[in-house]
Parts: sequence; structure tokens; C-alpha cells
Amino acid sequence: MSRLTRRDALRTFSALPAAGIVAAVPRIARAAEFSYKYGNNLPLTHPLNIRAQEAADRIARETKGRVEIKIFPNNQLGGDTDMLAQVRSGGIEFFTPSALVIATLVPVAAINAVGFAFSDYAQVWAAMDGKLGAHVRGAIAKSRLYAFEKMWDNGFRQTTSSKAAVATAKDMDGLKIRVPVSPLSISMFKGLGAAPASLQFSEVYSALQTKIVDAQENPLPIIQVAKLFEVQKFCSLTNHIWDGYWFIANGRAWDALPDDLKTIVARAINDAGMQQREDIKKLNESVVGDLQAKGLAINRPAADSFRAKLRDSGFYGEWKGRFGPEAWALLEGAVGKLA
Repeated sequence: MSRLTRRDALRTFSALPAAGIVAAVPRIARAAEFSYKYGNNLPLTHPLNIRAQEAADRIARETKGRVEIKIFPNNQLGGDTDMLAQVRSGGIEFFTPSALVIATLVPVAAINAVGFAFSDYAQVWAAMDGKLGAHVRGAIAKSRLYAFEKMWDNGFRQTTSSKAAVATAKDMDGLKIRVPVSPLSISMFKGLGAAPASLQFSEVYSALQTKIVDAQENPLPIIQVAKLFEVQKFCSLTNHIWDGYWFIANGRAWDALPDDLKTIVARAINDAGMQQREDIKKLNESVVGDLQAKGLAINRPAADSFRAKLRDSGFYGEWKGRFGPEAWALLEGAVGKLA
């Protein structure tokens, strides 16, 4: 085949109509003006990642490709501690730590996890979308991070046991229960008279199986996915702690965005968070039936005896001192008097 000369090429293009010339010229993809990485610890199929991807697609569309967010799920970029360090340094631009994770950096962020503080989701969202959430976001901002307005849901934590159902605080006496490596969780279960043991989540199933511990506590979808129903007989819907995810950004990266792009990104992420809350609500409702079908006995204890025990043991008084009077007053403004 003869080689196409420059003159031949020019002759060919001059013979094309204007529309044809546009079609014949190869399109060069324009790189995003702001390309950001978002890391999290959940599988791609979790509602958090499904809604985050929808937000990323919406942001790309509404910014006309100027902002691109690439999602790295399932600890691809490291564990929670690693990703928290990365989002602070700018190694990644977005991260969704649970409140208990970010509390290692911003202690007041754990205030939503005070034992038996919230009676239901109405109280949770009134507090976290209101003055208490604003107070925590202000504290996060001092750590060179930007927290978006709407928290995403991780769910209430429930108690499972191989010994007996937990119906009142008295059933916690001496109970060997696995808890996360969290000072607040350890303090709460000690206040209830239990014997908490801090173990990494990867050790939970075997610890329950070999009776190193008799009980554990986690949101319902975790109990389901980790198949803890195979080594537990009872599931008590204690709702003892509510935890959620803060969607946070590296402060410098956020400040670098022009105001019009900030508006688009914040609106998309906050709207996606509201949808994810509904997803988790529906998921929790379906999981109860599934766990019952798998042999877990479900009961729904009232919070009164647990709150009374925590009050008497000094738990609320201690954490009021740790969180400070301002944050504690905002919490009690949403849930009523605790200490």
C-alpha cells in the first residue's frame, strides 16, 4: 500500500464536508482539572460505595469533567489508621472514617457513640444534622480536614451471645464480650458490669467459637455478613451505640476547589449520604428476618435499666468530663438528660 503523503491527506480533508472533518479528527480526552482519590474500608457492593459512585458520576457530569473522583474500596489503600494519615497528608483527598476511628484524632467525634444516648434515628439525625454535628465538624476542621455536612450511616450496634438473651442490664453481669479497641466501648461495658475484651474484628469468629468470649456487639449487617449466627444463639437489639461515617476531605484539596465546584461536590456528596441512610434502614429491616431464619433468637430490650446502671456506675459523669460541658450540653439537648 502506498504511503499517504501530506498533500494526499490535505486533499482528502478538503473534500470532506465540515461535519465530516470534525468526525475524522481523533478526539483527545481532556484530563480532569481536579482528580481526587477516595478510600474506604467497605466492599464495593455496600450501600456506601454504591451511593458514593453515583455521587462521583454526578460530580463529573455537573462539573463537565473538571472534577474526577476515583473510589478505592475495601481497604485497597490500607486500614483505617493508614487512610486517616493519608487524607491528612494529602496522599488521598477523601475518606469516610467512622466516628470512632476519627475520634483517635478528634476525641469529641466519639460523642455520638455514648452508650444508650439515642433512642432512635429521629434523635440521631436531629443531633448530627444539627448543633452537635456542627460542633464536631468544627473540631474536625482544626485538624486540617473538611467534614461534609451530612453523616453517612453505619447503624446501631446490637449484642449477640451464646449464653442467654440480654434483656436488662443485669444480664450483662460478668458477660465476657468482645468489643472494638475503643476506650469508650470498654468503659461502657465495664460500667454495665460486663467483662469486655478488645480484639481485632478478624479474631471475633474464632474467639466466639472457642468460647474465649461468649458475646460480641456489632451492627446487624456485620453480624450477617460475618456469619456470627453460626457461633451465637441470641441477638438482643440493644441499640447501645450508634455510629456513622464522616465524609471528610483533605483541607488543602478542598480549599483548592473554586466555590462553584465546591457547591456541586458538597451537594452531590450530601445528597448521596441521605440516600445511603435510607438504604441502611431498609437493609436493617431485612436482616432481622434473615437472622431469625438462620436460628438467632431476637429480642428487643428497653434501654431504661442500662441507662440507670451507667448513671450509677459513673460512666456518664466520666465522659461528660472528657467531652467537655459544651459538647455534652449539645448531646443532652438532643436526647434528654443523661448525667
